[in-house]
Amino acid sequence: MAAYLQWRRFVFFDRETVREPSGPDGAGAKPFALPPGIAVCDSGRGSLVFGDILCGAGRCQIWFLPRSLQLSSFQAYKLRVTHLYQLKQHSILVSIGEDEEGINPLVKVWNLEKRDGGNPLCTRIFPAIPGNKPTVVSCLTVHENLNFMAIGFADGSVVLTKGDITRDRHSKTQILHEGSYPVTGLAFRQSGKTTHLFVVTTENIQSYMLSVKDYPHLELDNHGCGLRCSSLSDPSQDLQFIVAGNECVYLYQPDERGPCFAFEGQKLIVHWYRGYLIIVSKDRKTSPKSEFAGNEAQNSDKQVLNIYDLCNKFIAYSSVFDDIVDVLAEWGSLYVLTRDGKIHVLQEKDTQTKLEACKFMLFRKNLFEMAINLAKSHHLDSDGLSEIFRQYGDHLYNKGNHDGAIQQYIRTIGKLEPSYVIRKFLDAQRIHNLTAYLQMLHLQSLANADHTTLLLNCYTKLKDSSKLEEFIKTSESEVHFDVETAIKVLRQAGYYSHAVYLAEKHEHHEWYLKIQLEDIKNYQEALHYIGKLPFEQAESNMKRYGKILMHHVPNETTELLKILCTDYRPSGSNEGPGMLEGKKANSEEFIPVFANNSRELKAFLEHMTEVQADSPQGVYDTLLELRLQNWAHEQDEQIKEKLHSEALTLLKSGRFKTVFDKALVLCQMHNFKDGVLYLYEQGKLFQQIMHYHMQNEQYKKVIEVCELYGDQEACLWEQALGYFARKEENCKEYIAAVLKHIENKNLMPPLLVVQTLAHNSTATLSVIKDYLVNKLQKQSHQIEQDEQRIQKYREETTRIRLEIEELKASPKIFQKTKCSICTSALELPSVHFLCGHSFHQHCFESYSESDSECPTCMPENRKVMDMIRAQEQKRDLHDQFQHQLKCSNDGFSVVADYFGRGVFNKLTLITDLPSGKTATTIEAGLQRELLIHTKRST
Repeated sequence: MAAYLQWRRFVFFDRETVREPSGPDGAGAKPFALPPGIAVCDSGRGSLVFGDILCGAGRCQIWFLPRSLQLSSFQAYKLRVTHLYQLKQHSILVSIGEDEEGINPLVKVWNLEKRDGGNPLCTRIFPAIPGNKPTVVSCLTVHENLNFMAIGFADGSVVLTKGDITRDRHSKTQILHEGSYPVTGLAFRQSGKTTHLFVVTTENIQSYMLSVKDYPHLELDNHGCGLRCSSLSDPSQDLQFIVAGNECVYLYQPDERGPCFAFEGQKLIVHWYRGYLIIVSKDRKTSPKSEFAGNEAQNSDKQVLNIYDLCNKFIAYSSVFDDIVDVLAEWGSLYVLTRDGKIHVLQEKDTQTKLEACKFMLFRKNLFEMAINLAKSHHLDSDGLSEIFRQYGDHLYNKGNHDGAIQQYIRTIGKLEPSYVIRKFLDAQRIHNLTAYLQMLHLQSLANADHTTLLLNCYTKLKDSSKLEEFIKTSESEVHFDVETAIKVLRQAGYYSHAVYLAEKHEHHEWYLKIQLEDIKNYQEALHYIGKLPFEQAESNMKRYGKILMHHVPNETTELLKILCTDYRPSGSNEGPGMLEGKKANSEEFIPVFANNSRELKAFLEHMTEVQADSPQGVYDTLLELRLQNWAHEQDEQIKEKLHSEALTLLKSGRFKTVFDKALVLCQMHNFKDGVLYLYEQGKLFQQIMHYHMQNEQYKKVIEVCELYGDQEACLWEQALGYFARKEENCKEYIAAVLKHIENKNLMPPLLVVQTLAHNSTATLSVIKDYLVNKLQKQSHQIEQDEQRIQKYREETTRIRLEIEELKASPKIFQKTKCSICTSALELPSVHFLCGHSFHQHCFESYSESDSECPTCMPENRKVMDMIRAQEQKRDLHDQFQHQLKCSNDGFSVVADYFGRGVFNKLTLITDLPSGKTATTIEAGLQRELLIHTKRST
C-alpha cells in the first residue's frame, strides 16, 4: 500500500478558465457560462454533451458544446435527463430521462449523424425498468461494439441489453444481476474475444463473463463505493477496474483484486485519463499553503481535484474547485465543470517542459529513480534517458557508491562515450566495477580492440579464470569482441590455453600455431592441427613452420609432407573418402624444410619419385645430389656400392635430359666417374669421353671409344693419333691400331699422318711403313682405274659426236612397224621421233603431255633435265662447298666434284625454243638425244 503523503507533487497541467470568443472590438472576453440546471454530462466525438433538468420553458434539453463554443441543443425529454453516455468510436448517444412524473425512466438511442426535423434521429426508445417494479436508474454504460448495454438501478438490479442496441428487433434485454444494494458503477472490459462486465454496489464488487453462456460471475470484494467513484483504466494499467473508497483506491482484474493506494478523503468523482487517475474528493480539513492550492487556507466546502500517476507514484496536478459537477476529457485536455456554470480547462504540458520542470527538483533532492521512471513513462528518447543515467551515476560516484554508479553508467552504453566511465574506474581498487562495465560493453557489441584489451587485462589482474573462460567461451553467434586482440592479450599475460582455445575456435590458424610452437612448445599438437586444416592453409603453414617441426618431430613432419604432396585430405573431415577430392602441393617447394635433415629428405624424395613419377625436376635433382653426397662420404664398401648403383639408376631414369648440364656438374663435383661417362654418352660428347680416358691414361679405353663412336665422329681417330703421337712412352701397338682404322676409312691424308707422328721420338718409320706402302698401292690402283675410265669417256664422247653429226647431215629413216604405246601395227596417221619411237596419232594425243616430246623418252629426259637444273642451283652453294671442303679428308675430290658440276664454268642450257622453227626444233631434239645417250653411257 502506497502512502499518499509520501508522493511527490508536480504541476504538469496548466489551469485556465474557458472564455467566450473575443468580440470584434478586441475587448477582453468574459468567462463562458453554461445554461443553468445542468445535471449530467459526458464527452466524445468532438463535443461536450450536457443534460439539464426541467427548465422554466417546460422542456428538457440535451446540449452540445463543440470546440468553437457554439452551443446547440434539442429537446430529448419533457421532464429531465438523468444519464448520458456518448460512445467514443461511434456517433451514438444513449440517454436516460423522464417524460412524466413518477418512476418511469426511458432509454433513448440517438444517431447524431442522422437528422429528424433538424434534431438527431432517435433510433430506439424503451423503458428502463427491470421487470415490472419501478426503480430509479443509478448508472449506465455501453460497449463500444454496440452489442452490449448495461443499466444499473437503485434496488441492486442490472439490466443487460445484448445485440444491436440501436434497434429493437436485433437485441434482447434481460436482468443480469439482482441484489440488495444500489448499483453505483458499471464498466465493460474487452480482452481479445472475452468480454467482462464489472458491477460495483455500495457493498460489493462482482465480475460477469459475458462471452460465455449463462454469464458466470465472480465476487471480487465485499466493499463497494459511491456513485461515480469507479472507472476502467487503459492498457497502461492492464484495463483494471478502479474503485475509489473513502480510505483507499482499489484496482481489480476480472478474476482477482490488484494493488491498492491509500488516498484519503471522501471521493466524489473518479475518472481515468491517459494513464492518469483523476479523483475529485471532498476534504473537510484545512489545506496548508502550497503552490497548488494558492496562498489562502481552503475552507471545508472546497473540493480537491487530484491527478495521480500510479506507475511513477506522484501527483501530476492538484487544485481546489468550487462544487465540481464533473470532469470531462476532450480535445486532448481535461474540462472541469462547476456548479456556477463555468468551465475550467486543464491542459497537460508537453513532455520536455514537464521533464525540465521536475528535473531540477528531483535532481536537487537526488530523486533520480523517480526522474527515470517519469522519463520512461513519458517516452523520453534514449539520449534524454542516457543523460539522466549519467547524472545519477555521477551522483552515486561522488557519494562513493561505486557499485551503484557503475550500474547507472552501464545504462548509458551506446550513448555515453565509454572513455568517460573508464577514466573514473582505472584505479586498482575499482577494477571490479570497470570489469562489469566492460563486460556489458562487449555484450552490446560496442567494444573496440582497446576495450577488449582492457577487459582481458582486468580478468588477468583479478586472476578470475572462471569469468575469463565465460567471456571467451561464448557461442560463435555471440562473439562481442575482437578475437585477434583477445588472443594477443591472453598470450602476453601467459594464458596460453585460453589463447589457444580462442585461436582454434575462431580459426586464427597462424596465432594457434605461433602459440603452440613458440610458447607451449607442443610440436606434436601443432602438427596434428595443421593436418586438419584446408589444403591451402596447411600448405602455407607447413612452408612457414616446417623447419621448426622438422627439427623437433622429423618423422611425423615427413609423413605429413608426403601426404600433403601426394593426396591431401584434411584429417577429421566429415566428408567420406570418395566425397572430397584430394589435392597435392608442389614437393619441390618443401625441400628447404629438410635443411638439416638429410635422412628424412632422402626418404621424402624417394617416396615422391616412387608414387609420383611426374614430380618436379627439382625433386630429382636434389635426390641425385643427396645420393652422390652419401656415396662420396660412405666408407663401407658394400654400402658404397649400393649407393653407387642407386645414383647410377637414378641417372639412367631419363629425368635429366632437360637439366643435362646440372647433372653433369653434380657428377663432376662428386667425382662420380660412371655418371660422368654416362652423361657424356647421352649428350653425344664423344670427344669428352675420350679426353676423360686420355686424362686418366687409359689407352685401351681411348681405342674403345674410337671404335664405338668413330663412325659418328671421325675426328676421334685423328685426335687419338695425335694423343699417342705426343706420348713418349712406347705406344706402337695403339698407333698401329689407329693407323689401320685411318687407312680403312681413309680419314687422313698420308702426309698429315707423317707430320703428326714426326713429333713422337718412339714412332719410327717401321711403325708407319705398312701404312705408307698400303696407301701408295691403293693410290696407284686408283690411278689406273681413273685412266681407264677417262679412256672410256673419251671413246663414248667421240661416238656421240659422230651420231650427232650424222643426225645433222643425213636423213633419218623410220622403220618402226609397231606403235610404241599400244604395240599394234602402225597405221596412218602416225607420229615418229628421232629417238626411233613411233606412235599412232590417237595414241600419241592420248598419252603425250607435250607435242614436241616423245612420251616414251620423256621420263628419262626429265630426270636428266632435273639433274642439270640441280647442278645449276648448286653452282651458287658456296657455303656448302666450303663446309664440305673443310670437313673432307680429300679436298681435291670435293673440288673435282664441284668442277664436274660446272660450278667453275658458265653453262648455258637451252630447254625450250620458239615454235615454228623446224631447224631449231631438230637441234633441240638432237641436244636431248645427246643428253640421253650421255646418261645411258654413265
